[in-house]
Amino acid sequence: MKYCSECGTKLILKECGIDGEVPYCPTCKQFRFPVFNSAISTIIFNPTKDKILLIKQYGKDFNVLVAGYITKGENAKETLIREIKEEVSLNVVEYTYNDNEYYQPSNTLMHNYAVVVDSEDFKLTNEVDEAHWYSIEESRKEIKQGSLAHSFLERYLKKQQ
Repeated sequence: MKYCSECGTKLILKECGIDGEVPYCPTCKQFRFPVFNSAISTIIFNPTKDKILLIKQYGKDFNVLVAGYITKGENAKETLIREIKEEVSLNVVEYTYNDNEYYQPSNTLMHNYAVVVDSEDFKLTNEVDEAHWYSIEESRKEIKQGSLAHSFLERYLKKQQ
């Protein structure tokens, strides 16, 4: 970020305590910390919690978790409910926070949740190419290995042991 997002003044670097040098607007007299996206991803369980729903989208040939960006004015709970409804037409019954991680390729802080839905009867929308329910063990193999989705799934399952 080179210019102030509020007034357009060129930013300078200024010492900001333990944060070190941070972009600073001399006109607004405010530090301007770097901006990043925020999104959710969801490990979706069926009502009996013995299957996980994985999806393929955007023409790619690998399984991932349902995920989406948090829009301005929305909180993470609203986002996970909306994204699951938009992508697979299912209703959230319960959810628990799992973990988060910064994802460099899209400059996004991902917040992951484990979610239970009310039915296994999903309906694909135009955002999803395929979706399948897998047993918990199958889902560990079917999800894209080495992906952030895989990492979130493994972390969640480890906590459940």
